[in-house]
Amino acid sequence: MNDNSPASSSTTGDGESSSSLLTWLKRIFSGRNGEGSLRESLEEVIGEHESAFRDIGAEQRALLLNTLAFAEKRVDDIMIPRADIVAVEIDTAMPELVKTFCNAAVSRMPVYRGTLDDVLAMVHIKDVFRAVAGCESPEGGAASVTLEDIKRPVLFVPPSMRLPDLLVKMRATRLHLAVVVDEYGGTDGLVTIEDLVEQIVGEIEDEHDLEEDTELRTIDENTFEAGARLEVAELEQVVGVPLLTSEHLADIDTVGGLVVALAGRVPHKGEVVHHDAVGLSFKVLDADPRRLRKILIRIDGGHRSDG
Repeated sequence: MNDNSPASSSTTGDGESSSSLLTWLKRIFSGRNGEGSLRESLEEVIGEHESAFRDIGAEQRALLLNTLAFAEKRVDDIMIPRADIVAVEIDTAMPELVKTFCNAAVSRMPVYRGTLDDVLAMVHIKDVFRAVAGCESPEGGAASVTLEDIKRPVLFVPPSMRLPDLLVKMRATRLHLAVVVDEYGGTDGLVTIEDLVEQIVGEIEDEHDLEEDTELRTIDENTFEAGARLEVAELEQVVGVPLLTSEHLADIDTVGGLVVALAGRVPHKGEVVHHDAVGLSFKVLDADPRRLRKILIRIDGGHRSDG
C-alpha cells in the first residue's frame, strides 16, 4: 500500500500527528535529535503527540520508556548495597544454611570465606533442597553433603557495567547472580536477574512481596503514612479526591505505583514527589533501587473534600 491509498489519506488530525510523530521517531533513532538521552527524547515525543499514543495503555507506555531507560542505567544504579546483602560462609552447616534461606526469603546467596570481600561462589536454594532430600549423595545421605559440594560459580562485574551488557552476560553464562566489585576487589553490592527484569516490567510480585505493609496510618488531619502496596482507592476515600487524574494514570492500582508514575522512575528514599493536580505530596520513607516500601502522604491544602 502506498502513501496515496484511501486508507492512508482518509485520516486527518491524528494522521498529521502520527506523521509528525514518525518524523520525530526517525530523528531520534537516527541520532539527529540534538542533545539529551533517547529516553528523554521519546518522553518529549509522547508528551507532544498524546493523541497518537492514545491507544497505548499506561502499562505499555511505561514498558516502552522503561526499556529505553534500561539501556542507559549502570549496575550501581540498581544493585543491592553491601549492607543489605544476605550471604553465608563456605563452612556453614546444612541445617544453618536452610535456616538462613528461610529467614532471608531469597533463592540465591553469595558464599564467602572470612569476609564479604572474598566471595567464592553462590548457592541456590534448589540445590539445598536436593541435598537435604539426599539427591546429591544417594550413598552417603544428606548428612555427608556440604556447602562446598553444592556451590555454583558467580559472576563478578564492575559498578560501571551497563545493564544490557550484564543481562547478555547472564544469559550467556546462565549465572543469574552477579557480585559487584570495586576497583580494589571489594564487594560493593549484588544484582540478580530479577533485578534486571524488574527495571523493564516493573515489580515482580511473589508470596513474600504480598506480605508487605498495606496499611494506612493517620498521623494528623493532613498527614498519613502508608505502605506502598496500599490500594489507591483506599487513599482516595481518606483524602476525598480522585487521584488517577489523567489517562496515563488510569491503570494504576497501588499508591507506590502512583508515586512511581508521577516521578517517571523509582524515587530515592527521602525524595518528595508532588501530585499538583490534587494538592498532595508523597515523601519516600523507605525504598530500595527496585521498589518503594513506605510513603508519607501530605495534603498540601485546599484540595481535601469532606463531603
